[in-house]
Parts: sequence; structure tokens; C-alpha cells
Amino acid sequence: MFHKEGYKILLTATFILGIGIILIDKFINDLWTNKVISFILLLCYIAILQFFRNPKRKTIINDNQIIAPVDGKVVVIEEVFEKEYFKDKRLQISIFMSPLNVHVTRYPISGKVIYSKYHSGKYLVAWHPKSSEENERTSIVINTSNFGEIMYRQIAGAMARRIVNYATTNLEVTQGEDCGFIKFGSRVDVFLPINTKVNVKLNEKVKGGEQIIAFK
Repeated sequence: MFHKEGYKILLTATFILGIGIILIDKFINDLWTNKVISFILLLCYIAILQFFRNPKRKTIINDNQIIAPVDGKVVVIEEVFEKEYFKDKRLQISIFMSPLNVHVTRYPISGKVIYSKYHSGKYLVAWHPKSSEENERTSIVINTSNFGEIMYRQIAGAMARRIVNYATTNLEVTQGEDCGFIKFGSRVDVFLPINTKVNVKLNEKVKGGEQIIAFK
């Protein structure tokens, strides 16, 4: 199953693969050269297919738990001063996605979207400490029943050049549902109340839509 954000790219990639194979067979007569180039072309095509995969996840909805919004590795767990919206201290949990990870973004908790803003910016590597405030990004705040207001932030990386955000103001959202996509390497930050209990460790690999990263 593939994400809808990849349909046009996958169609184009399929067309290029087909034309490429035809041209290779027509103009490259050396058998081994033909096979090597064809193999490389096929590997590139498979890489694009796996990037846009959209596996089903079994989310157990629980208003007392925050689930990982994306697949990836936990790179930050710390108290920070969040200055865009809250303007106070928050617990930040950041998850870095490599190009090999599933790049679908899922709502970490159910509630009502009360803030959704896009920021243009730089394309620092996603694990850079300043990427959260200087890179291209979207910031979304959800008003929840048990945590109050929580924010998640989609951040573009050095390769990512497009952030897709489905969260709009006043939208009622459900934990685990698809809320966007970030293309080609990126990161998601989650900002929680200071007293939230963390359920992950630094460098731990998490599974979006299912794994609990924090709880009440």
C-alpha cells in the first residue's frame, strides 16, 4: 500500500523505468554493462517505492497516552523553552526519520486542532539542534482532554523539500490517523507538558501510530 502523496512520483518513476529499460536494451550491446545499468535503475525504482509505502497500523486509542507520530529514532528528550506558541517550558521528544523510514505522519493524540502554521526556512540536516526553529516546518497544536494543549512540529531536513500537512484549525482529529507526509528525510518534534512521563529512551527506534512515547 502506498501513500497518496507518492502517486504522481510513482507513476513518473514507473514510466522512466520502462523507457530506461527499452533504451538500455536498444543502445547498450554489452551484456554485463546492460545488466548492471538495468539493475541500478531497478534499485532506484525500488527505493522510491519503499519510501512512499504506507503500512497499516493498529492504533489503540487512549487519551492518557501519546503515541509516536512517525517511525524513526528518538534523538531528543529534554526540557526546552518553546517560544512559538506556548512561550514557556515544555518537554520535547524528537524523532528523526532517515530516507529508509516510513514518512507518513500520524496524530499523536485525539483532540481539536487549534493552531496550524507553516514556516518557510532553511534545510539544515534534520538532527541539527537548530533545525526545529530554523528549517522549513509546520507547527500544529491539538487541544486534548487529558494533556491540555500539545504541539507536534513537522521539520524538513537536508533532503526533504516538501512538507504535507492535513491538520487545519478547528478540525477534530483521532489518534493514529494520517495527518501528513514529509518527503525524503526529516524529523518530528512533540512538545508536551513538563510533568508528562516519558516512555522512550534516546536512540530508541519507534513505530509511528502504535508505540507509546509518553503518558499521563
